[in-house]
Amino acid sequence: MRSASFASGAIVALALVCNACPTINPARAEEPSKAELDAARQALEKYKDPYVAIRDLYLSTVGCVHYSGEKIEGRMEYPKGAMGVHFVNLTVKGPPDPSKPNVLVYEPGPDGKLTLVAVEWLVPMDAVKERPTVLGQPFQGPMEGHEPLIPKEFVHYDLHAWLFKDNPNGMFSPTNPDVKCDGYPFTLLEEPTKMVHPH
Repeated sequence: MRSASFASGAIVALALVCNACPTINPARAEEPSKAELDAARQALEKYKDPYVAIRDLYLSTVGCVHYSGEKIEGRMEYPKGAMGVHFVNLTVKGPPDPSKPNVLVYEPGPDGKLTLVAVEWLVPMDAVKERPTVLGQPFQGPMEGHEPLIPKEFVHYDLHAWLFKDNPNGMFSPTNPDVKCDGYPFTLLEEPTKMVHPH
């Protein structure tokens, strides 16, 4: 599945779009209110239908990403579990908005149907002066890109929110042990990506 040049090109284009993003100031980490989470879910409910997501220019990166839970020095820590299939939207601009993530995450079912489980905000490190936040949560990173779907040169911050599927590891954990890639033809067992020290 090294033929992910389309996905790689999409992520590089995302970096170019976000270079115009305004500076994002960090906020103190706080638990989001139920009202904030409900508002985000309501705004994104329509994307439970992946065809609606595609019509709104969220494009699939094809691979269902999961992790073994292995801890490697100098790399991000991802608990054992999956992220799922990422759909990236290159037209989403500006600072992270709870109702407009630039990534939607789907879990493939045994019948091939995709179920919306999470959203993700992804911000290139060069686009911001400080660690971004959304819903009161500081982003993870900075880190290299997740190969093979994202070139390692794409250094970024990101944050997942499991708005549509409970996660035993917490709402903002990067992986979910209850999400499965089993039986999906494009499954990617990724190594944790390398951490990067900001300039």
